[in-house]
Amino acid sequence: MTKPSPVRTSPCSDFVRFFRSWLTDPLRVAAIAPSGQALARMMTREIFPGGPILELGPGTGVFTRAILGRGVPESDLTLIEYGADFVRMLEDRFPAARVLEMDATHLVHHQIYAGTPVEAVVSGLPLLSIPARKVMSILAGAFTYLRPNGGFYQFTYGPRCPVPAVVLDRLGLRATRIGRAVLNIPPAAVYRITRQPIKFPLCPLPDSWVTLPTSESQHKVLEQNGGSARHLLTFP
Repeated sequence: MTKPSPVRTSPCSDFVRFFRSWLTDPLRVAAIAPSGQALARMMTREIFPGGPILELGPGTGVFTRAILGRGVPESDLTLIEYGADFVRMLEDRFPAARVLEMDATHLVHHQIYAGTPVEAVVSGLPLLSIPARKVMSILAGAFTYLRPNGGFYQFTYGPRCPVPAVVLDRLGLRATRIGRAVLNIPPAAVYRITRQPIKFPLCPLPDSWVTLPTSESQHKVLEQNGGSARHLLTFP
């Protein structure tokens, strides 16, 4: 297993870098300081080694270090970062990770993985300040690479999920709040976004598949379970 890179980081220098980026583009960065350790632990507590991890908007690498702390090899990380200054810093701090300088809304247009191998997506993107159509592009692109039961982890400073319900419905996704980091400044909530279970439409059964109950005990079992004769099936 690859151990996390022994990089030296200064919280003060990270704050200065983050604050400068916020001054340059407040809508893209959306926070004046990096996320705290409490939020990083909450965001990554369901992450385990076993396959590639995709991180969106890693910034100074707070979530990245937390992912490595969960035992994930650095070589299993792909970091998608738009800010050129952050990209250079991430390449220096995590040399074994793959760092891509690109807009996360373009994920669907780039084949960064073959198939759907990604175990989880960790997002530090400020979705509340991103238009809904771009949020849809980000999620659609991420779920292109995410394994069927994988989760997309997103935090927010707002009172509800930062992904609009219409976007979730359109993409066949559901969001579950998995916790709050009350010690973070400001306090934040974390959501796990997953695919909705596939629902199969109900349709009439062919008569040849139906066996009527032939004994009093069968009738009794059906009545106890609120069923009818059509619950007893045979297959041709």
